[in-house]
Amino acid sequence: MAQKPSSSSAYNKFILYENRTRFFIIASNAAESRHRIIKIDRTSQDELIVIEDEAEYSGKQMSAMLKMLDDGNKSSGGLGKAKVFFGIAGFIRFTAGWYIILITKRSVVALLGGHYLYHCENTEMIPVCFNHKLEKPAEEQRLINIFKQVDLSKNFYFSYTYDLTSTLQYNLTGSSRKVHGRWEFNDRFAWNFHMLTAPFAEDGPIKTNWLLPLVHGHVDQAKLTVLGRVVFVTLIARRSRHFAGARYLKRGVNSEGNVANEVETEQIVSEALTTPFYYPSSKNGQRRRPNPNYTSYVQYRGSIPIYWTQETNSMTPKPPIEISVVDPFYSAAASHFDDLFKRYGAPITVLNLIKKREPVPRESKLLDEYSQCVIYLNQFLPPDRKMIYCAWDMSRAYKEKTQDVISYLEDIAEESLQRTGFFHSGPEPYAHFLQNEDDHTILLQNGICRTNCVDCLDRTNAAQFVFGKRALGHQLYALGVVDHPNLAFDTDAVNMLTEMYHDHGDTIALQYTGSALVNRVETYRRMPHWNSHSRDIIENIRRFYTNSLLDADKQQAINLFLGVKNERPVTQPSVRKGYRKWFHEEYLQAPYCIEDCDKGLREFVQNKGDFWTEYYRPLLFTSLGKHFAYSMNSTLKLPGWVP
Repeated sequence: MAQKPSSSSAYNKFILYENRTRFFIIASNAAESRHRIIKIDRTSQDELIVIEDEAEYSGKQMSAMLKMLDDGNKSSGGLGKAKVFFGIAGFIRFTAGWYIILITKRSVVALLGGHYLYHCENTEMIPVCFNHKLEKPAEEQRLINIFKQVDLSKNFYFSYTYDLTSTLQYNLTGSSRKVHGRWEFNDRFAWNFHMLTAPFAEDGPIKTNWLLPLVHGHVDQAKLTVLGRVVFVTLIARRSRHFAGARYLKRGVNSEGNVANEVETEQIVSEALTTPFYYPSSKNGQRRRPNPNYTSYVQYRGSIPIYWTQETNSMTPKPPIEISVVDPFYSAAASHFDDLFKRYGAPITVLNLIKKREPVPRESKLLDEYSQCVIYLNQFLPPDRKMIYCAWDMSRAYKEKTQDVISYLEDIAEESLQRTGFFHSGPEPYAHFLQNEDDHTILLQNGICRTNCVDCLDRTNAAQFVFGKRALGHQLYALGVVDHPNLAFDTDAVNMLTEMYHDHGDTIALQYTGSALVNRVETYRRMPHWNSHSRDIIENIRRFYTNSLLDADKQQAINLFLGVKNERPVTQPSVRKGYRKWFHEEYLQAPYCIEDCDKGLREFVQNKGDFWTEYYRPLLFTSLGKHFAYSMNSTLKLPGWVP
């Protein structure tokens, strides 16, 4: 008899059979011991009919089921030829008929607590209806070509067993408030949310065991070796799907409070003593305890949350900045900061790095308006929950050498870290050997640093690197790897982190502007490479070309991919219920508290399933050296060793 699926089932291998009337999709776990079957009707062009068998089958049961289906569908051509793929990214429809998006190639990019994180390498779009009849074939093909401009083989990531859309702190401990709504994942960072939900009823659940949320952004992982201790450093950038698009076409904020170029960056540092998020108790092998070797720190970047635009019609490299809508009560900004309080809690540090003095006022227009915005909104917040606003002309400090840019940012980063804290899944090093094993003290991050410059790219990325460097010191200190949290530059650890943030910044810049970073960390450290000047010129030319000629098509593709329709520019400010009480009082309370999160962490490690079968690949002859953890980038370079 088939069984109901267990809560720890994770399906990461899929086989598609097709005939003229149906798709049959077999989903299997890593050990190929549990299987599910999904049937998709191919006779209807207008409606997508998906039948999911809720039962779970063993290998023998699934073989018998496939034989029965093959015999029962002889008139339609049997089951047809098998096609192996690695997940379904969703369904899309243009003028007529549905298409299914299959992930046909993947690569491992990170390992987190025994969970693999994958990069989507290739996809395939297949018509669902067997007789796919089109009344407007030219229009259908045009829309398909536009849709494919969002390249799913670049910078899209997923995991079968780990919620990549959420932070490590949320995944391990939960939150005191429902920031995800009714979804099992954070839909803000699931870029294929439209393709997951559009074909189904609005009130129906999303079947995340076979439909995969895709995160758009950047994932990188490297290995740091300190006197024989191995530390994994993981950098995850999640780009919001709200108000997403190309540089000059998406500026500022929309009426819902969503800002352009919104990216959440998480830096996870963990010691690789054991693979999972837990380890067995020394007294009782059946009981698990949280692994105290995981830390994370979260940062945020996003455009200035007021209504402003830049018109590219003039074909100038730097179009003038216009504040397009006067919003005396800063309604959109209020919605934006209220949402930040909901997601991250207080305090919020606002680090504004735009220019203060210019020959012709450009960025400085935004500085004045943004400063007034924060002052206005702050006056209604309780004294202990006011936003900490720091406006600093980073560009002028660098050019005129009035301040050491990196040292000043390090001071700001330390102050912010002291206010918000960071997440640590356990007590101080070795403390669990001295305490009762039922005692478990964790550190939590409540609050966020919100960093921006005019584009939220070059200056922002350099500042976020400095915050990341400062956080890395505290994270390594919390793990007992170093004796103090102050890390010196030009060490293996900081050099590795610098490269990781360069890749992070280049990727985010390419997604938003079509070119890599112009000013890097080395620029602000005053140690540029010999070819940096020519490289900067090339990147500036590339940005100008992309923004002037390609961004309109890019924006159209993103809107089609995300399901954005009838997008109109904001001509008047939005109206909110209260102009003084613009925030929810409950959002000012800490979303993470020690008692609830400690309990949540214990429940997580007790109830979640084992992932050894995922990592060590049962039924497959292999060696440890071939596993991802042994071949990732590392500071350890042995002579003659070839990865």
